[in-house]
Amino acid sequence: MKIEISNIGQLPEVARNLLSSFPEERFFAFFGKMGVGKTTLIKELCAALGVEDNVCSPTFAIVNEYSRPLNTGSEPIYHFDFYRLKSLAEAYDIGYEEYFYSGCYCFTEWTEKIEVLLPEHYVRVDIEEQEGHRILTAQVVSY
Repeated sequence: MKIEISNIGQLPEVARNLLSSFPEERFFAFFGKMGVGKTTLIKELCAALGVEDNVCSPTFAIVNEYSRPLNTGSEPIYHFDFYRLKSLAEAYDIGYEEYFYSGCYCFTEWTEKIEVLLPEHYVRVDIEEQEGHRILTAQVVSY
């Protein structure tokens, strides 16, 4: 799937489209330069999934857990930001496996820092800036 995003007002529709294009998937790994809009899109994905919590980048905490109203699914949503990770040992220390293999939605930012730890099956979402707009490419990756 490939989507051109020319303004931030498109993001709610982009989020719904991304989720409906991969209805069985729960792990979404985001790749892109700083400031390209990874966190902003994840906020919209969480909103589309019914999250009413304040969704923000877990830069210092590494992982944030969001809850959803019971009518939209009771399982939590996990949002990771690995930007400040100094080593893979820190990912092991937070118990990444429990999150990654929980069957719950997981959204990861700065995924390139922990790419060797990714599950064997996930949705890779690349966001690139080109001439004032964003190009989002998403595809299932399986090893």
